[in-house]
Amino acid sequence: MNTFPALLLALGIGLGTSFAGYFIGSRIGNGFTDARALERTVSVKGLSERDVPADVAIWPLQLSVADNDLTNLVATVEKQKAMVIEFLTARGFAETEITVGAPAITDKQAQSYGNDAIRFRYLAQQVITVYTKKIDAVRAANRELLELGKAGVVFSQENYELKTQYLFQGLNEIKPEMVEEATRNARVVAEKFAGDSESRLGKIKSAAQGQFTVEDRDSNNPHIKRVRVVSTIEYYLAD
Repeated sequence: MNTFPALLLALGIGLGTSFAGYFIGSRIGNGFTDARALERTVSVKGLSERDVPADVAIWPLQLSVADNDLTNLVATVEKQKAMVIEFLTARGFAETEITVGAPAITDKQAQSYGNDAIRFRYLAQQVITVYTKKIDAVRAANRELLELGKAGVVFSQENYELKTQYLFQGLNEIKPEMVEEATRNARVVAEKFAGDSESRLGKIKSAAQGQFTVEDRDSNNPHIKRVRVVSTIEYYLAD
């Protein structure tokens, strides 16, 4: 039996398989290299913040009146309420911006235990709230409350929830500009990183806009707000 042709055929098949395996392996290897190159990325954060004036003020004023005679107590509350409203309207606040809450009257004698001495049996408290966009008027009037104090009007300062609140409601108007600024700042950081690593900055792989925060700029100026947003952007890198 002549085995030489069979040997040549087997050798040819073996060499063909080897070359094919090399070619396929080379192509697969290059494919993995290209995939890894595409996955070279850098993730950066871009910040945008600005200080803006508050555009809404909520100013609660809590009257506090004490007396041993209930009739006199009610009369005093009504008188002081009228004085406060007159004070506010004289400083430019409209009646539609002023809300008067119902008075709360407490009988301290009914709440006392034992034989504790009570100077005034009745205590009345009433909250008058100003809701306005006149920020400067609120700040100016707040400094002039001493005039009401001289007239005998007493305001309760014990309740922390009754402090003046300053709000900023114009966030939607500045959102686009701030997002654009944050994105621009992120790209500057990414380009610096790419340059330092001897790479080129590619396209954006992913982007995430952070949550907007609005806080007081500082504790002494709650009428000035600091708006802040951070965007996170991931870029491809290329050689």
